[in-house]
Amino acid sequence: MRVLLIEDQADLQRIVRDMLEEEGYAVDTCSDGMAGFARAMSCDYDAIVLDLMLPKMDGRELLERLRERRNTPVLILSALDELADRCHGLDLGADDYLPKPFRHEELLARLRALIRRAAGQANPQIEIGNVSIDTRAKTVSLNGKVVSLTTREYSLLEYLAMHRGRVITRNELFDHLFDEIDEINSNMLDVYISYLRKKLGNGLITTRRGLGYLIPK
Repeated sequence: MRVLLIEDQADLQRIVRDMLEEEGYAVDTCSDGMAGFARAMSCDYDAIVLDLMLPKMDGRELLERLRERRNTPVLILSALDELADRCHGLDLGADDYLPKPFRHEELLARLRALIRRAAGQANPQIEIGNVSIDTRAKTVSLNGKVVSLTTREYSLLEYLAMHRGRVITRNELFDHLFDEIDEINSNMLDVYISYLRKKLGNGLITTRRGLGYLIPK
């Protein structure tokens, strides 16, 4: 999953970015509202973590302008913690609001929930035949036994499972699994798909030639 973090405090931006990357997210960052809005419009992010008090464009203005064109899930992360601030942020179109200071595990849990709901997947446990995916622990089991996956393998499987029943194009997978600084080779997806099939069985992921990949419902 790919997340855009718009935060002008350099130390906090680094801490949150590192935390998200450790959880397996591809993370792009911006330090002001103008750049953040441009980035948010340029890519179909799985979620945006948005500060409000930003230079060049206030986070509330950014959110208003974003909502005119996109439904990207937005979590406001702000030092403005009054009830009126939280209500205003949600009324502007934010999907969640977490005041600073915050607990890391709470931010991660809220982000997971946002992404699940946006994909129409309310249950954090995804069952596909004999494969079980725990999106909270980011673990995968086959016939009840945990299978060791790399971060990239898990991210690919999770994205396909979250959008089960829909053919996912290669471009969409590249957009959602890699950040702006990742070095991408054209055959990387084929390699990761082959690893997943070796570990979880050939029948889990279907290739649609010329279209993309699919986990059937």
